[in-house]
Amino acid sequence: GHSMAWIDWVERRVLVRDWGEEHIITQTPQYLGKLLFMRAGTRGGLQYHRQKDETEHLWSGIARLHFDPGGGILEVREWAAGQAIRIRPGVVHQVEAITDCVILEWSTPHLDDRVRVEARYGLPDSGGLPTTIIT
Repeated sequence: GHSMAWIDWVERRVLVRDWGEEHIITQTPQYLGKLLFMRAGTRGGLQYHRQKDETEHLWSGIARLHFDPGGGILEVREWAAGQAIRIRPGVVHQVEAITDCVILEWSTPHLDDRVRVEARYGLPDSGGLPTTIIT
């Protein structure tokens, strides 16, 4: 006999952000899947994650990546639709939307794992979500 296999219909959760909307499509103990809708001219926080390992695919639009490859200085790179990036834990990064952007994000299931680092790079706080506290 076969055990019953079920398909679960998943309710998406929509979170309104300074830069647009974050749609959490799925959250399981193993993985997290999101759609990010960023408005032209906005950017996320300059941050890194303690544990979260993520891959982001720019589905549509043009974006700019700000990241620290390890030397304490931010580099900027254009990000075109169709390109995907993997951001490992500890890598400082920020996404800036040049045009309206849609980003698909797959990651480990760490929803609240953010360390904001604007001050470290002498930049003003760009608003958005604060560093998460480990309890």
